Amino acid sequence: MDRIQSQKHNIGTFYYGLSIMLERASHYGLRSLIVLYMTGEVLKMNNSKAFGIYGLVMGSLVFFQIFGALLGDLLIGNRRSIIIGGIIQVIGAFCLGVPSTIGFYIGIFLIVLGSGFFTPNIISNFGKLYLNKERILDSGFTIFYLMVNLGSFLGVLLIGYLGEKFGYNIGFIISGILMSFSIIPVIVSKELISKKIERNELSINKKVLCIGIIFIAIGIFWSIYEIVNIRFFDVQLKLSQISSLDIPKSFWNSFNTIFIVPISLIAIILWRYFYSSQFFKLMLGFIFAVISFVILLLIPEAPTEQHTLMYFISLFFFGISEIHIAPMLYSILTKYANPKYLAILISLAFLPTRVISLVFGLFNNIFYDNPTLGLKFGIITMVIVSVGFIGYCIIKKKIMRLL
Repeated sequence: MDRIQSQKHNIGTFYYGLSIMLERASHYGLRSLIVLYMTGEVLKMNNSKAFGIYGLVMGSLVFFQIFGALLGDLLIGNRRSIIIGGIIQVIGAFCLGVPSTIGFYIGIFLIVLGSGFFTPNIISNFGKLYLNKERILDSGFTIFYLMVNLGSFLGVLLIGYLGEKFGYNIGFIISGILMSFSIIPVIVSKELISKKIERNELSINKKVLCIGIIFIAIGIFWSIYEIVNIRFFDVQLKLSQISSLDIPKSFWNSFNTIFIVPISLIAIILWRYFYSSQFFKLMLGFIFAVISFVILLLIPEAPTEQHTLMYFISLFFFGISEIHIAPMLYSILTKYANPKYLAILISLAFLPTRVISLVFGLFNNIFYDNPTLGLKFGIITMVIVSVGFIGYCIIKKKIMRLL
């Protein structure tokens, strides 16, 4: 690791971090109520229709983000797109508060449209704060990722709880209020992005290679997580039923986020003062994922309370893995992409994940019937990717020595 001395975070990191935290709190809090609202007394949908609409909404987010990114990069600007997207989401949340089918469909459409404008453009503008501070990019995007996780965690707890206790309309209104607050830091921040950019001197082919590697790596990581998460959930459910620990059942779903917070804070500080390449961090991330999955594999099909610690240790190592991988997506895109088209590239980043997930999804029935088989498949895949990254890092190090 090299010591970082001359680069620091600035006030823009706080503004954009606060904005994304409030927006994610609004977004995920609202999402936690949608299916319950559709199947409730107002809309009275059956479960299959409600889940079908929810799946359609989640699937359409990717395409609306591409649309919002295109407008942000090519037509109206990233900052304006963030503000417009926030306002559209506010209107959408308040429309959901109107207890009617028309209000629901208008509201859900505006939420998806507004998120498409907001999300890729705020990630792009956050990355542009670091165009001349590439050595602390990883630390910056780990702050961003931490704020996303805090926002989603707090939103589900706050809006989900209030919505179920006092009525879904109250939850939607609170979601709209939080969303309106998320626009304020962006407006206050003005233009903090430097006009003078230090260009990365790598060739186009090398930049494309780096971006391609991160696209595929992230796609594999999250696709494997979807498969292995079946086993995580299975163990979690069994332990929550037999545990004598005084832990509310709803909290069992939140332990991953609880681990993410301290791990993120350590990574933010460490990567602020010491630099190592993104690909080295990716290598460590996949290795830690292997460790996490192997520990999970050691938990028997019928776990006892003594296996609770093993489950938590597995989650802890997966949290370390996640922090070494998830922020690197935006960090590498910011470092190697043309800043003029950064939001567009960010909006495309999860298409490989969707494609790989669809391929792995062909075997979902097998993995659902046998979660341990899915876990073994995840371990083998992660080992192969880890070996690939180890070889890449070794070769790159030898080349750098020759130069």
